[in-house]
Amino acid sequence: MPNDIFDKVDNKKELSKADIKYLLEIENKDELQQLFNKAYDIKSTNIGKKVWFRGIIEFSNICRKDCYYCGIRKSNKTVERFMMKEEEILEGAEWAYKQNYGSVVLQSGERDDPYFVDFITSVLEKIKKLSNGELGITISLGEQSKKTYRRWFNAGAHRYLLRVETTNTELYKKLHPEDHSLENRIACLRSLKEVGYQLGTGVMIGLPMQTIDDLVNDILFFKEIDADMIGMGPYIVSENTPTAEYIDDYTAIKENQYKLALKMIAATRIYLRDVNIASTTALQALKTYGREMGLKAGANIIMPNVTDTKYRSNYQLYEDKPCVDESSDLCMGCLEGRILKIDETVGLGEWGDSPHFKKKTGKIGN
Repeated sequence: MPNDIFDKVDNKKELSKADIKYLLEIENKDELQQLFNKAYDIKSTNIGKKVWFRGIIEFSNICRKDCYYCGIRKSNKTVERFMMKEEEILEGAEWAYKQNYGSVVLQSGERDDPYFVDFITSVLEKIKKLSNGELGITISLGEQSKKTYRRWFNAGAHRYLLRVETTNTELYKKLHPEDHSLENRIACLRSLKEVGYQLGTGVMIGLPMQTIDDLVNDILFFKEIDADMIGMGPYIVSENTPTAEYIDDYTAIKENQYKLALKMIAATRIYLRDVNIASTTALQALKTYGREMGLKAGANIIMPNVTDTKYRSNYQLYEDKPCVDESSDLCMGCLEGRILKIDETVGLGEWGDSPHFKKKTGKIGN
């Protein structure tokens, strides 16, 4: 069966839902390696053996949302809240720029108050100035108005990551309070496209009550929304969250979560071919070399943490997040070494824009 599917891939024939489901259900060791090899070949052809760094600055854990799975949900009273000063964020961005990262990511809990919108606008403008316009900027700041998205785009951001977490409406409702809406989140994705951002989205993999059919539909959604970047990772339990109550023994399912996440990366690469796909930190939380395995399964983006270490312990969306107490210098050296060991190179000094975005728009960034 895999050979039949891969023949379709080689002949550029679109996979069916049944084909994608088969790939996600592979358990045979040889077939699994065949899946990863095919995804890696497609990545090598469409992207190359180059990994782009996005230095991520997690600058605030203050959030107005109350998602049931998230460690920084507003109802979690055990979290010490913080908001980095503008100069601290700029220091992180400047460090990434001087290390030739090419791009940074600004991420925080979700807020849409006027102060926050103004604050982000100022930070974006100053990052562009300090880097002479050379540093690419991705932002991941949740649901906002189209006006706000446009304002931040005009201030210098050009990529936006807004994960839907699941495209199953009923499952979404079980994971969020009543005032959270999947429809609104998808509407935000469409607004981001209309403004001109390179569009990033993604899902959690291995959620309680989630099925393989749900994950197949998630991949189909990535194509339907015409995403340029996919950021997805395994669901990892966070204590003091309602969703954690559905898991009796998380240790017992870690291996399955890990394998399923790699299969999702591979199937998404095979189906979408030329989008950027992140190998997330959550993979490394499950396996020491999880991020490298994500790259071997078809991913091409790594997001090293460049947040000041004094803030990292309070920005934990899930348990056992790696690199919490590791300096940016150590993190960079470690990742570069690991990437070279798997015969890939780091695309330093490059924005690493999505080839998919370039093809459909004709726009070529740094």
